[in-house]
Amino acid sequence: MKSRRVTIQNSVGLHARPATFFIQKANSYKSSIWLEKDDRRVNAKSLLGVLSMGIVKGTTVTLFADGPDEDQALEGLADLIDKDFVVDKT
Repeated sequence: MKSRRVTIQNSVGLHARPATFFIQKANSYKSSIWLEKDDRRVNAKSLLGVLSMGIVKGTTVTLFADGPDEDQALEGLADLIDKDFVVDKT
């Protein structure tokens, strides 16, 4: 299992549209992926779980991945967050 800390910087945090992009990206990996804020951890592939975290701009969270593509999962999700959830449609 690997982990990576990231800070959410987009203006609305991890709500509605950004959360949808995030879970779609998480679901593209075979690994199990979790999102942790404070002492609470949720399945990063669950829209309800991610939305229930109430993550706003400036919040630092920890991503955990466990599985065959855990490195790619952490890198891909961190990249999506760094790009303010702008999805490349090419």
